[in-house]
Amino acid sequence: MTDNIELQEYLARGVEGIVAESLRAVLKDPKETAFMLKFAAASKKASKRRMELEKNGEHIPSFLIASITSSCNLHCAGCYSRCSDATVDSEPVAQLTGDEWKKIFRDAADLGISYAILAGGEPLLRRDVIEAAGEISDMIFPVFTNGTFISEKYFELFDRCRNLVPVMSIEGDREKTDSRRGAGIYDRLVANMDEFQRRHLMFGASVTVTKENIESVLSEEFIDVLSKRGCKLMIYVEYVPVSGDTEKLAPTDTEREYLRARVSELRKSYDDTMFLSFPGDEKESGGCFAAGRAFFHINSHGGAEPCPFSPYSDINVRDTSLREAINSKLFRTLRSGELLAAEHDGGCVLYEKRAQVEAILAAN
Repeated sequence: MTDNIELQEYLARGVEGIVAESLRAVLKDPKETAFMLKFAAASKKASKRRMELEKNGEHIPSFLIASITSSCNLHCAGCYSRCSDATVDSEPVAQLTGDEWKKIFRDAADLGISYAILAGGEPLLRRDVIEAAGEISDMIFPVFTNGTFISEKYFELFDRCRNLVPVMSIEGDREKTDSRRGAGIYDRLVANMDEFQRRHLMFGASVTVTKENIESVLSEEFIDVLSKRGCKLMIYVEYVPVSGDTEKLAPTDTEREYLRARVSELRKSYDDTMFLSFPGDEKESGGCFAAGRAFFHINSHGGAEPCPFSPYSDINVRDTSLREAINSKLFRTLRSGELLAAEHDGGCVLYEKRAQVEAILAAN
């Protein structure tokens, strides 16, 4: 119990830090600042709710990752979602409806979850779900998108619902981005950024960090390009190998340390931009944040999973409540055991130890 309360306090400080950095990043925009001030109050209330439940023996994480569709129009090299067959080219079957997702988001807010990352597939293919999220104003929904479906209707939606924050995936310069994502994608992203800036809308960029691009995507030259176009949020995601031929791309421990140190430097240099890294420093916080320690994942069909890189589930939110899903037997076993804190080569411990996760699931 004490360890969990300490973790909640650690996470509460982290969420407060995100809110503070967000406020700092949008101070020059009255409409965005007004929203962030309102959200800051909601975030404190959510943190208090989580702490109350923790003292009663119930652990609620701060973050939810929601893969709202299994469809995507791109075939990015090394995509974890396609390698695990979570994203496919066939017509989606039996995915959660917009109303089902709205209930999940509402329940999450009631439990004190402050952030829900909307992912896929390509989440903008599910406009019904994006609109449902926009109605939950006491949560922030970063929308991780490849940027190819951003249209006039989406610009209007993002303007109306400031809790929806588009985060466009980019790999670095034009050559690196197009080589992984497809010809012309970089120019499309830049055009989107220019339009977001013209409309005074907050947006972010998500960068998958590999051995091949770590130097360039952490350089001032790269960040200046995005900053001058109005980017207020930079999220660095360490590449997790999803097949044997991509393991060489995963950052080493030395490179991960460099990433953390460099992000700390950038926070001091760019006071109007928020910098986040994932998974961040697991060692100081007692291990991986998955399985509901700090976040958990719901796939497009309702399965509650430890994280997107560990697609194992013993419960579906269609058959139970979100609250019960967070406390599934698989999640409880992972949180109470030593696996989340196990030594690993970097990236994702649950992916690296997937045989052990499968054994736990089979035993359940």
